[in-house]
Amino acid sequence: MGTFDTVKKNLEDRGYAVRVFGSGAEAAAYLDGAVDGKTVGFGGSMTLDQLGLYDALGRHNTVVWHWKQEAGLARREAMFTQVYLTSANGLAETGEILNIDGIGNRVAATLFGHEKVYFVIGRNKLAPTYDEALWRARNIASPKNAQRLGKKTPCAVKGDRCYDCKSPDRICRGLVTLWGPMTGMEAEVLLVDEDLGL
Repeated sequence: MGTFDTVKKNLEDRGYAVRVFGSGAEAAAYLDGAVDGKTVGFGGSMTLDQLGLYDALGRHNTVVWHWKQEAGLARREAMFTQVYLTSANGLAETGEILNIDGIGNRVAATLFGHEKVYFVIGRNKLAPTYDEALWRARNIASPKNAQRLGKKTPCAVKGDRCYDCKSPDRICRGLVTLWGPMTGMEAEVLLVDEDLGL
């Protein structure tokens, strides 16, 4: 069986459209063709940054990303776009998509307000079960993101796991588990057979 056979079937059974790509470049080319003449919001994502999607889609869409524009305003504007792009902190083979957030804009945008949400997910985010995907989100993705952001949380300083800290610097303030696309909003998952993001 291929890397994504099980999770692809389980995601489709849950109502997602799913496409599998051999590389990030192929996924980026697909999105560049699929999203045209739209307003597009970006969630904070190393995956999207690695794929150069802001520049590519910006040539023929109106793109909004708080990593590239004034953060406070861009976070709010991205909530009102037609299309939203993000990744995941963990993906269970059983089909649950997990994201942890500190400000809430990224997880909120996956729940309401857009015509369509795309999740671009590298193979490194995949775990066999929900519990293992949650473990990955909390103990791998979150400490790496805290380090990237220069936070002084125990997970960032030690770089090994979540300490469920009470630090004012804590970036893990909300967890969203998607069991399926939200009613009234299309969702497409792009699975990429390459390590992407944190």
